[in-house]
Amino acid sequence: MSPIISVANLSKIYGSGFKALDNINLEIRRGEIFALLGPNGAGKTTLISIICGIANPTHGKVLVDGHDIIKSYRAARSLIGLVPQELHTDAFESVWATVSFSRGLFGKPKNPAHIEKVLKDLSLWDKKDAKIVTLSGGMKRRVMIAKALSHEPQILFLDEPTAGVDVELRKGMWEVVRQLQASGVTIILTTHYIEEAEEMADRIGVINKGEIILVEEKAKLMEKLGKKQLKLHLQGKIDAIPSALTPYNLELSDEGCQLTYNYDTKGERTGITSLLSDLRNAGIRFSDLDTTQSTLEDIFVSLVRAP
Repeated sequence: MSPIISVANLSKIYGSGFKALDNINLEIRRGEIFALLGPNGAGKTTLISIICGIANPTHGKVLVDGHDIIKSYRAARSLIGLVPQELHTDAFESVWATVSFSRGLFGKPKNPAHIEKVLKDLSLWDKKDAKIVTLSGGMKRRVMIAKALSHEPQILFLDEPTAGVDVELRKGMWEVVRQLQASGVTIILTTHYIEEAEEMADRIGVINKGEIILVEEKAKLMEKLGKKQLKLHLQGKIDAIPSALTPYNLELSDEGCQLTYNYDTKGERTGITSLLSDLRNAGIRFSDLDTTQSTLEDIFVSLVRAP
């Protein structure tokens, strides 16, 4: 199946000489949820702006379902819904009017049934006659999503969609995202709530300093770069790790009262059984132990901090 978005050799250089994007190559699969992660200033919003036709690239090419975003702008843009970081709404219009107007901007005929469905899905139906200016920040964010969905796009960009949204509203919004994916909509999101990407995304892309440094299936990424740790809480303090335990690359912490063993589960053996045996032989006793597994946030931080 051909990708719904294809980005080839894309660069963006501003007049000052600042290179916001550096030779980006990326393909987004039809119907997936793709999470684009990166620190502030990494180039996420610039990349989204170019794909959505808001900014022009310096070099490179972007195809949206086969349509060149520059040569066939209208055809490409009509396939995209965008929820930007900043809230831009017609403050003194009603929710119904502003969402309906957004549909008209794409040349779509009036469809009250669709607008009603979108507002109900986003729990905005009881607010349809309310002026935007009277809504809370979280509700305004939902209106932005409703506007993006008004013209029935095949692709939805969510740029920090849950910023400033409370926990209850956030959960409701992600349920809507799941429903959209089930209906065939491709979702591309950026978020600083990395646990959301860990829960929602099919694939993860990491961008840093204008370069894509990794694109991977979420499950494979967690398997490849995730670490498991065994922490042993010792019965007594030790000053140093005995030489017999050197092969395990143990870390001594908590003022000599804790040992940490990093391992993976790719093979059949973790080394834990032999470690515990060697600890006993070395005369080291422990009172408790626990295991932890690195999260997507741990992996993300290690990637963007890498030299």
